[in-house]
Amino acid sequence: MAYSDSAPSVPLRWNFSQVLGQQLPSEPLQNDDIITTVAFEKRGDYLAVGDRGGRIVIFERDDRNTNVSSNRRDLEQRDFALRHPKFRYKTEFQSHEPEFDCLKSVEIEEKINKVRWWMTHDNLQFILSTNDKTIKLWKVKEYKVKHVKEMAPPLCSENMLLAERSFVPGLETTSAANGYRLEWIEKTPQNHLPPQDVDSEIGGIENPFRSKCQKVITSAEFHPLHCNLLAYSSSQGLIRLSDLRHAAICDHASRIFQHRESNGSKSFFTEITSSISDIKFLNDGQHLLSRNYMNMKLWDMRRESSPVAIFKIHEHLRPKLRELYNNDCIFDKFGCCFSGDGLHFASGSYSNLLRIFSPGSGREEGIKLEIRGNSDRTRV
Repeated sequence: MAYSDSAPSVPLRWNFSQVLGQQLPSEPLQNDDIITTVAFEKRGDYLAVGDRGGRIVIFERDDRNTNVSSNRRDLEQRDFALRHPKFRYKTEFQSHEPEFDCLKSVEIEEKINKVRWWMTHDNLQFILSTNDKTIKLWKVKEYKVKHVKEMAPPLCSENMLLAERSFVPGLETTSAANGYRLEWIEKTPQNHLPPQDVDSEIGGIENPFRSKCQKVITSAEFHPLHCNLLAYSSSQGLIRLSDLRHAAICDHASRIFQHRESNGSKSFFTEITSSISDIKFLNDGQHLLSRNYMNMKLWDMRRESSPVAIFKIHEHLRPKLRELYNNDCIFDKFGCCFSGDGLHFASGSYSNLLRIFSPGSGREEGIKLEIRGNSDRTRV
């Protein structure tokens, strides 16, 4: 996979394929209904959505059970274009409840920070979900109801105990007892890793010097092809790649990716905006995508000194960094993602804007997609 400005790609038109959960104009927006995270299952058959109310809603492709031939000859003989898949509501459940930490006298809200799908080698589906304190592992399994019968057994202590044990909501629960928030979860078939606002170890997160901590781990990602390679970003703007076979607790990085920008002098605000909020490995395993407050960067794993492409998103806000700091907007975190072919990259922005970039398209500013209800407006 190569990225070159000399080979422009075919311009694409971006529009909405489907809007889930349309809000009525007369219906007030509830704080618990605000979406905080979304995640597609690896094959694209399911979509998980987490919200501020601690709920996880699962959507399923409506053509998943349709018998469509995947033979190339049959597909070539079809005289109609394959449509984009539509998703329908499948189920929802309460993942997290509000808690109160009596030791620190702090309320822990139920907001879902991140969800991740986890498929095992025998095609069993799991979901990892986390709020600020607790990571939960859920098993997703579909049952066919053969017969529904109403029953009213007498209530006694034995029946109530049996009812409580008949459904296990979470297979595994991990809590953070160090007072720092869990912001991200990453998994391999062998383990799952909860990065948070301290240096972390797999299997146990503890840092006796966290009161003097000057850097925090903001995101982590396992290599898509080699499960022993782990990349994690920090608030200092660094991306470290560790080989778990050499350093299982990630205290020594095999490689460090850092872009030393030469334009302008370093200031208090630039140190804040350089904090990386999200990283993603591309499917080829040779490229890495990162996002900080100001821009999005594409890295080649064979070059550590500088990224191969920089996508400017919030450069127009640079003169207003002091104002953004005063109202805490400078600490907002943005994610990043890429298309299946690895040729298009997207990230969110303010004013309901989605920024889409395509290396080689000749558009340095990319495409701005304005999200407003069930209508879409594209700005070039």
